[in-house]
Amino acid sequence: NEPDGPGPGNLDVHRLVLLFGYRFSDKVSFLTEIELEHVKEVYVEQAFLNYSFSTAFNLRGGLMLVPMGYVNEYHEPPVFYGVERPGLDKYVVPTTWRELGIGATGNLENLSLRYQAYIFNGFISYKEGEGTLRGVDGLRKGRQKGAESVIQSPNLSVKLDYYGILGLKIGVAGYFGETQTDDTSVEHSTVGVSMIGLNATYLYRDLTLRGQYIFTSLSGTEEYNDLTGSDLGSKIDGYYLEAAYNFLPLIAKNSQKTLSVFGRYEMYNTHADTAGALAVNQAYDRTDITVGFDFKIAPGVVVKADYQWLTDAKEGSDRDNLFNAGVGFMF
Repeated sequence: NEPDGPGPGNLDVHRLVLLFGYRFSDKVSFLTEIELEHVKEVYVEQAFLNYSFSTAFNLRGGLMLVPMGYVNEYHEPPVFYGVERPGLDKYVVPTTWRELGIGATGNLENLSLRYQAYIFNGFISYKEGEGTLRGVDGLRKGRQKGAESVIQSPNLSVKLDYYGILGLKIGVAGYFGETQTDDTSVEHSTVGVSMIGLNATYLYRDLTLRGQYIFTSLSGTEEYNDLTGSDLGSKIDGYYLEAAYNFLPLIAKNSQKTLSVFGRYEMYNTHADTAGALAVNQAYDRTDITVGFDFKIAPGVVVKADYQWLTDAKEGSDRDNLFNAGVGFMF
């Protein structure tokens, strides 16, 4: 990552994720992802058991991805365009967002419909006498990630994916509940969370179109901010539109490689609204424009580069534009 400013560039083995699975029987299986970030930080990203009654109905329990948007579920580098994940999928959907829970999944093939429904523990908003949530990145600091998580109020997460039209996939997701606190005697240490997500991907020959919209409403933020001294917004939202075209068939018709040029326009705001006397911070109303290429040199191996124009609504903003380059792989 090379900023268009005085700061130094950054080289990093950002993520190395190791996936392990085991099938105990025709019905019972286990999957886990062990992630090493920046070489030195180790996380368990997923770890769940699945009991399959049929293609249409599975029971699942453990540490699982919350199905919201596109990238949180499909976050391997050959799957999405751009070296970095979209800002919307960092500040509005706090990717990689995973929590402990139990639920059901299935594929209703006659309806071309895939469903997921879970009960999860929620974000933690108050821990060791301090608030964890803030305006700049919304709910992101509240992810518990299955690490000695606390729960006093379960949260509901659901998603439907429809794939009945050739080339088109549409997802609708919802997440509803309340944040968690490690001290239930502290009044106003939690906030209510309602999140709605829409995402769509359309593939036509060598053209890929993708869009996503996420809206989050938070209740009780005025009292929460008074208690913690935070600046958490009461509404968070954002969207992006993306297009990519694979030009390689124009050069080499039978090549197994792909060379796509893409562009993405995204707006996201973690202070879309505020409660009480808290003023909206225009610096949290951000616009990212990303243009680059995605060269898959073999199935599952990608070389990427892009340039990002990064602005916000605050006058005199000093967000540095970025040039990014990287390699990614999955197998």
